[in-house]
Amino acid sequence: MDVLRGISRLFGLGRRVEMDRPSVSRGPVDHVVILDGTMSTLDVGRETNAGIIYKLLCEARRREGARVSIKYEAGIQWRGFLHMVDVIAGIGIDEQIRRAYGFIASRYRPGDRIMLFGYSRGAFAVRSLAGFINACGLLRPEAATERNIAILYRHYQGDPESPGARAFRARHCHEAVEIEFVGVFDTVKALGIRMPLLWRICPVEHEFHDHQLGPHIRHGAHALALDETRLAYEPVLWRTDHANGRIVQMWFRGSHADVGGQIGDFAAARPLSNIPLVWMLERAEACGLPLPRGWRERFPRDSRAPAVGTWRGLGRLFLARRRRVALADPSEHLHPSAGGRFKARLARLPSADMAATVCAGDEKGNDRADVAAADVGEAGIEVPARG
Repeated sequence: MDVLRGISRLFGLGRRVEMDRPSVSRGPVDHVVILDGTMSTLDVGRETNAGIIYKLLCEARRREGARVSIKYEAGIQWRGFLHMVDVIAGIGIDEQIRRAYGFIASRYRPGDRIMLFGYSRGAFAVRSLAGFINACGLLRPEAATERNIAILYRHYQGDPESPGARAFRARHCHEAVEIEFVGVFDTVKALGIRMPLLWRICPVEHEFHDHQLGPHIRHGAHALALDETRLAYEPVLWRTDHANGRIVQMWFRGSHADVGGQIGDFAAARPLSNIPLVWMLERAEACGLPLPRGWRERFPRDSRAPAVGTWRGLGRLFLARRRRVALADPSEHLHPSAGGRFKARLARLPSADMAATVCAGDEKGNDRADVAAADVGEAGIEVPARG
């Protein structure tokens, strides 16, 4: 028996994961997972919008006693040419999802809330994490071992509805678990840095991921970049049958980096990046996310601020480009801060009066546009006519 226990410990077969508990009294707890984009950092002044959300939550817990457990992971980092393949191909996303799953499973109790945030590749990862929970359930804390998580993940990769998978869920998982909120900034399926040409030859090993918004998710918010044109950063949108308010996908001025807040040393772009950040935080706060008092005043917003754009640094090497298709789904909206600019560019088109119908806005103040013309010039997006 002692020999068997030793073998089990050696291979981690019975080891539970992430067992440190939040330092709060045990009432209902919000469990928040934040997965950041590639090359992200928490250095002061260089945080992405996902990193800022993490720091706000840490402050709310520290200063105001918010009942929240938080897991933040930065994206893949550049550590030299030996790691080039990892960075380009995004190797490690499966391990990241399993770690985040273990964090939640080892803590969750009925009555708690789960909230997920991500940017870029991290956005794809949290959406897949939500799909993993939807397809395979959430292990009860006493069953949240590395071995059981690995078994469940194999079911996720294979057939979650197989008899064996169903029996495993019935034996080890909660009966039903909802996710209160999923908030993502410009989801891309680029599972790493999409280097010119090289990204095309990297193997596709992640097609099993379920990144759609399942019925177990109560609210979803997706901030999208109007002006991103690099084909390597093609967005992955949610698709819905009708607009019911549960899912909102909002288009903002700026590139992938602008919407995600990954502005680096270009501080002048921060007021532009703050627009999707504040929008996301307001939606999450309405769903119960605990934030510090007066948080809005810290993030001045200016839709006229300069953008990072798509041509800085390595961006100029991405020659394969295509306008993004916007407003094709009932859940998509044009943010008011981008509406005036969008309308002005449409007005410069020779056939704009026939090609576009721009409504004043819906009951939430969100501008909408239905455009039949496929070419919107320098606006960088295509807007299909709605059927």
